[in-house]
Amino acid sequence: MARLRLTFLGTGTSMGVPTLSCQCRVCRSTDPRDHRTRPSVLLEWDGRAVVIDTAPDFRQQALRVGLRRVDAVLFTHSHADHLLGLDDLRPFNFRQGNIPVYANSATQEAIRRTFSYIFEGATANSSAPQIELREINGPFELFGRRFVPLPVPHGEMEVLGFRFGRAAYLTDFSAIPEPVKPELRNLDLLVLDALRDLPHPNHSTVEQSLALVRQLKPRQAYFTHIAHDLSHEETNRRLPAGVELAYDGLVAEVED
Repeated sequence: MARLRLTFLGTGTSMGVPTLSCQCRVCRSTDPRDHRTRPSVLLEWDGRAVVIDTAPDFRQQALRVGLRRVDAVLFTHSHADHLLGLDDLRPFNFRQGNIPVYANSATQEAIRRTFSYIFEGATANSSAPQIELREINGPFELFGRRFVPLPVPHGEMEVLGFRFGRAAYLTDFSAIPEPVKPELRNLDLLVLDALRDLPHPNHSTVEQSLALVRQLKPRQAYFTHIAHDLSHEETNRRLPAGVELAYDGLVAEVED
């Protein structure tokens, strides 16, 4: 199986960084790694391109990385910062036709409600997104690669992380249940939510995610879904070897 390339399209929290109306030092930072769009990643292998979550900034993110095709979309959950860029799949539809969209039943319901114009009375000449909803009920194969959905709590909501080969991506979680942890041990690449230092009811903190890294022992860990509380450079200086804050545009590769 070919090498997998993961590009962080967005690494920010739901309001992005800089955050509107904020004048804190991170929001005013000139370090481009402190400029964080909403969370999403791009996975590429064997000429395929798969996006996890379509953030409201998806158009900007796709332009930045020169994205030419989208072969499938996977959704972690239905919150606005992960869903609202779905309409920007349209230019890819013009070239490719329907795009399969994988989501659990709750997220599919939110897609049908939020983007009702896709499903209700679209005409043959409509430019509405052309998507094929596929429900995630367990592990599935996508272009020769096995994906394992990982249900984790996001406060009182259940969301999905994904394991794919020697890598896994988990954003927006408040804990990782014990039954999920065997899928995450000793990976080459582990991406975890780490919102800030202060506790939050719906998100993991830097220290909580560091504790998970110590327990799960990945070769490399990146933290994402980062608020304006954390300066990229200063935070990385206090993280141990093999653990870093991700930033928009960062590329990581995993050899199978």
